[in-house]
Amino acid sequence: MEFRIEHSDSRTPARTGFLSTPHGVVRTPVFMPVGTLGTVKTLGPADLKELGVEIILSNAYHLYLRPGHKLISDFGGIHSFTGWDGAVLTDSGGYQVFSLAKLCKVRDEGATFQSHLDGSLHFLSPETVIAVQEALGADIIMMFDECLPYPSSYDETERSLRRTLDWGKRCREAHRISIEAGRANPGQALYGIVQGGFYQDLRERGTASLVEIGFDGYAIGGLSVGETKELLLDSVDQVVPFLPREKPCYLMGVGLPEDLVECVVRGVDLFDCVMPTRHARSGWLFTSQGRVVIKNSQYTRDEGPLDPDCTCATCRNFSRAYLRHLFMTQETFGLRLNTIHNLHYYLRLMEGIRTAIRQDRLLEFRREFYEARCETPKGSG
Repeated sequence: MEFRIEHSDSRTPARTGFLSTPHGVVRTPVFMPVGTLGTVKTLGPADLKELGVEIILSNAYHLYLRPGHKLISDFGGIHSFTGWDGAVLTDSGGYQVFSLAKLCKVRDEGATFQSHLDGSLHFLSPETVIAVQEALGADIIMMFDECLPYPSSYDETERSLRRTLDWGKRCREAHRISIEAGRANPGQALYGIVQGGFYQDLRERGTASLVEIGFDGYAIGGLSVGETKELLLDSVDQVVPFLPREKPCYLMGVGLPEDLVECVVRGVDLFDCVMPTRHARSGWLFTSQGRVVIKNSQYTRDEGPLDPDCTCATCRNFSRAYLRHLFMTQETFGLRLNTIHNLHYYLRLMEGIRTAIRQDRLLEFRREFYEARCETPKGSG
């Protein structure tokens, strides 16, 4: 898998690039819609293509539990099973093991947990997680890492970091053996995940150790767990400068539109988050002027589009009044229209960011982004 930098911003670590995968080229910086169970809720593959999606994220933990990675493999892998022919990244499921499992016991060998679905007992090791993702056939797979709640003590975080680094070595070796044995596509990339909590020395140690192991790309994990915005941005600042410039940087589970702007400025290339799709189903809609909560009564007779600056199918064809009516009557068509709009907003935001980087005006784009929302920047950048 090749990552080629197209243009570097002259005043920030931001860059545009092309990430070549077995299922197409992905333009970066990029936002990946989340299709946890192999589908982006309310949308089909044709909808995603029309929106301009080039890569989606699915979750190995959820697909392992149902319908099972072996079944998906029997159907030819996740692309054949779901009908999506673009790139796919699978999260290893480390976060879900520790956040969703009813009971979870972690030891150096791996994690034993009870399914959140039926209480059945399972054991996942780094080797198992790699085998599951290889069977799914994703273009990019993630190492198995241990996730901690926020806040966690220094000693807890250091012990967890040591375990995660050991798991990273085992994941790298398991994937190498699979490729040599012909069990995995040699074009399938494996990304490492930087942990270390909110302690600068641990983050820097974790980053250096993962780079020494050697991965095809690097992710920043352990964020969006309840920390402040300042801590999130500090963590990104602590990691990105120590990553190889020629490898893609992925910030996991982040986030809001302003998070994307701030973290691209800091050198991040890939993002994923459930926010645009989950918020669409709860009636929280993103616009160029800020959020719209469509259930509010002020939109009952509003004839205007959701966002007058938006060109998505929802804004071109339907009024705020109609969207509110659909939401209040719990019509699934409304959830679909909301999802189309929110994803369109995120994808156009990333398109605007890429254009600004190529024009060496990312900081001006950042200022204009906040001015349109009547807000101030979240960090110094």
